[in-house]
Formats: sequence, C-alpha cells, structure tokens
Amino acid sequence: MSDDRVRQFTEFRKRMNERILAQDNQVVRRFFALDTQTYKSGVLDVKTKEMLGLVASMVLRCDDCIAYHVAQCREAGLSRDEFFEVFSVALVVGGSIVIPHLRRAVDFLDQLEAEQADVPPPHDHAAD
Repeated sequence: MSDDRVRQFTEFRKRMNERILAQDNQVVRRFFALDTQTYKSGVLDVKTKEMLGLVASMVLRCDDCIAYHVAQCREAGLSRDEFFEVFSVALVVGGSIVIPHLRRAVDFLDQLEAEQADVPPPHDHAAD
C-alpha cells in the first residue's frame, strides 16, 4: 500500500465531490447536504456521530467510508484506545468478514498518525 494513501484519498475525494456537485442534479446535491448536516453537532456530539459512522461503514464494508470516518474520528480527537473500542463494536456487529476492513482501517490510522508526527510543532512566539 502506498505511503501517501492519505493524500491520494483526500485529493481524489475532494476532486470527485467537486465534479459530482458541479452537475445540475438536486437529488445528489440534497443527499450530500443531508450527509453533511447529519454529522454536525446536535444532541449527539460530532465525535459520537463519527464513531457511529465508522461502525456502520465497517459493518457495511465500505473502505472509502471507513477511511473517511477514521480521518474524521481522528480529527474529532479519538484516542487509539477509543478507536479499538469502536473497532470491537464493528467486529461484534459485523462478524469476521469485517476483519480485512479492520486491517485497512488500522493501516489508515497508522498513516494518519505518522503523517501528523512528521508535521513539526508550531513555533511558540511567546517563548521568544
């Protein structure tokens, strides 16, 4: 698997979403908008909704959706331990057929963490 899977996934998703949404199709546009609205904070916070999305994606075995929700969960602040609890729920609900998707989810998480580790910390100008 490519070391730049995160970048490739993000660029492809962005490019294709723009291409799809450029079409004059209200059903597609409304569905995309509904998806965006669903994951906004409400009675459930964003972190909880993304965890639910990750479990559903793993059970439905959609690797693109899994990668997206792994990234969103990471952005929402999930710890590695929280990820593995989410993964365990997906395994119990989905069964052993989820295992290959678990492997790819953990690989994607590893790559996200490695990418973040490569970013130098911001310079604290207050310390100057």
